[in-house]
Amino acid sequence: MSTQVPSLSVPKVPNAGWRITSILTAIAAFIVLHVFALRGTDFEVSALVTGAEGMASFLADAFPPDLDWESVLAPALKATTVTLWIGLLGTTLSIPTALLLAVFASRTTTPHRLVHQLSRAVLSFFRAVPDIVFALIFVTAVGLGPFAGVLALICHNTGVMGKLWAESMEETDSGPQQALATAGASRFQQVTHAALPMALGQFVGLLLYRFDVNVRSSLVLGLVGAGGIGLLINQSIKSFRFDAMATQIVVVLVLIILVDQLSSFIRRKLEV
Repeated sequence: MSTQVPSLSVPKVPNAGWRITSILTAIAAFIVLHVFALRGTDFEVSALVTGAEGMASFLADAFPPDLDWESVLAPALKATTVTLWIGLLGTTLSIPTALLLAVFASRTTTPHRLVHQLSRAVLSFFRAVPDIVFALIFVTAVGLGPFAGVLALICHNTGVMGKLWAESMEETDSGPQQALATAGASRFQQVTHAALPMALGQFVGLLLYRFDVNVRSSLVLGLVGAGGIGLLINQSIKSFRFDAMATQIVVVLVLIILVDQLSSFIRRKLEV
């Protein structure tokens, strides 16, 4: 009586030639794309060489920085404070709308599939439009000044924070929420007693990160008339006062470092 030995299936090894062809094709596509990108952006290293004299003249005009208190330093500090307020209000005033849209956009907390899709679409719109475009729109609507910058950051930050918070709630453990649902809790009770508390730590961390980003963004918004230190930098450049511009940039650098250190300190405290 002969016994049959079961045949073992040998896994197929990918063809080495096919892998090499795929790698070479990817490298070729990478090179071709960069050639088109370099041509489309007029990227020329020679322009840096020919512009070296102009850059040296610019640096000579910018250094040493103008540290006059009355005409440069005091206005720069005041405008930098306004930039900080723009970033702060743009972050905090976007919390209610971002949180509401995040709850509706999260698959684990949305009350209906249609609400989920509509909320995602709204968040995508606010996120897709850059804050500087919102600033140009609001400068036209409400005029020059920091109020336009605050409104621009509120709109853009709503889209970014709403998406990040929605994804945070989707990544948390759904066990407590399911337990409340089994016990007969309403959707509102599930969100307020399970979903939000579970994701609160991530919410705060992401909010601090966005505050850091918004302070930097408010500097750029000032270049289009939305107030703050960016407006002064733009005026200094247009009037060829590069030494005053250097002072204003140093003041901004100090602000960014302080905000970054403060955010890091708060995040470390929350982790403990």
